[in-house]
Amino acid sequence: MDIKKYIKPTTIIIIIAFLIIGLYALTEVNYFSYKQVAESKDVNASVVVIPSLGVFEKINNVSISQGVYIDVTSNIPTKGDTVLYGHRTLQGSPFLRLDALKKGDVVTVEWPGIGEVNYTVKKSEIIDPTNFLDLNESHVNDVNNQELYLVTCHPIGSSAQRLVVTAGLDSISPINETVLEQNPQAHWAWLITAGFLILGLIVSYFTPAEERKIILAVVIAITIILAYYCIFPISSQVWADQLGWLNSLMGVT
Repeated sequence: MDIKKYIKPTTIIIIIAFLIIGLYALTEVNYFSYKQVAESKDVNASVVVIPSLGVFEKINNVSISQGVYIDVTSNIPTKGDTVLYGHRTLQGSPFLRLDALKKGDVVTVEWPGIGEVNYTVKKSEIIDPTNFLDLNESHVNDVNNQELYLVTCHPIGSSAQRLVVTAGLDSISPINETVLEQNPQAHWAWLITAGFLILGLIVSYFTPAEERKIILAVVIAITIILAYYCIFPISSQVWADQLGWLNSLMGVT
């Protein structure tokens, strides 16, 4: 049997494309599903909230691949200057629209044991990745002059530069535990899965009949895998580590 007669080069290209899209979809599905499971069990987690951007993200001290990451060489709020990193692409893209922040916008960090720490945006700037943030040690004992730095890659999808938003500490109030229990992005994993399936159905509809069954089989198989991880997620860090080579190949950061 001549396999080329049944599987054309265009079909192979489409299948490879769906496999790549499926892998990236899998990282996002795991991110949002695992986030839902993890945060529903941990109402005492530290959280960064940016109302103007609709950002509500748990802060971790493990890896930027797990969401918003606090630079462990910086300080926690009220103890000195704080530095938070987040992706603009993949892993939930928590800082996707960070460039939309304007002077005067509010950024809140909910930190158990400290409270609700409110910062006001002072400026945004683009710097080279080799430039290091110079944290002011004198701010350690001076709450009135402490700053929060939000850092992400720039432009979107590239690591050529860094976008840095600087905000000054404005006020501290008791923590709002009801806010920590929310997860406004909990449904995104299922939306991504549904979006992948719809895309697959549309593409297969416009392919020749003899190729359609093969493409549909691949799309349905990947959709089932995505649905499985919507229900039984694992840490997105696992997939981020596995896809490092693909990100480098695709030029995605």
